[in-house]
Amino acid sequence: MSDADFTPLRVTYREGLSRDTSLRMREWAKAKGYAVSERGQVAPEIIDAFLAAHPEVYEQARTFEMVHATARTPGPSPEDYAWEGNSQLGDVYTIVFVRGLDEHEVLRRLGAADEDIRLIEDWDYSYPEGPQIITVRRIGDWSVAIEDCGWLGARREVLGALSRDGGEAVTVHRHDYAQHHVAYAVDGQLITDINPGFPVDRWGADRDRLNRHLRGLGIDPAAEDSIDNPIPAGLALAGRVTGITISPGHLHRPVLGAAIPGASF
Repeated sequence: MSDADFTPLRVTYREGLSRDTSLRMREWAKAKGYAVSERGQVAPEIIDAFLAAHPEVYEQARTFEMVHATARTPGPSPEDYAWEGNSQLGDVYTIVFVRGLDEHEVLRRLGAADEDIRLIEDWDYSYPEGPQIITVRRIGDWSVAIEDCGWLGARREVLGALSRDGGEAVTVHRHDYAQHHVAYAVDGQLITDINPGFPVDRWGADRDRLNRHLRGLGIDPAAEDSIDNPIPAGLALAGRVTGITISPGHLHRPVLGAAIPGASF
């Protein structure tokens, strides 16, 4: 698929709505029978309906466009991750897909000592004064590690260590208070690091290596577009590299992992 073969799906948003107006919009939508999540963005159709019913608010709002990533070719889709925003993963986490290493070696290269490796239970979570919690499980040919409120696997040197000796590693890092990342490394070398919220912002030894997958998600890699669903898009992008789609079932515990004392996050 070339950049000329599709038109990105653009959605219109309005800014200038105060927090009070956003709360009022959610209450109005619930009263009208719309399904409204308690967190995250309000669906564009709800915003449009609310503003149509409240023209005085509409007049105060400024419009802008973003691109909504969606599957244009067969493969993992952002729609596969509709569950992610309301899941136990939270606002800050890192998922690392590693090919070529078993679960124990992935944990070691993420910084876990052998004595840190154990079954992780439902009540194990990362805290500022506590250990860093990481879980890992085998899915197909890949070991998939999930860092609770951490970003060890998003560090360039760690990604290199996870992929060295002929391996591959893909990281999806969500950080609602900083910048999201999708990074891909092969045999110790960072190939590309992509900002899924603004995909023209990417760098690495071969920054355009995953462009065909971006196009497959309806994203023009040459355009300066902002993506309105960056994390589902990033997870779908990782899925197109690895062949893996994460489901809520993959979050179930107990599962092998590590509680790394003193890890910073």
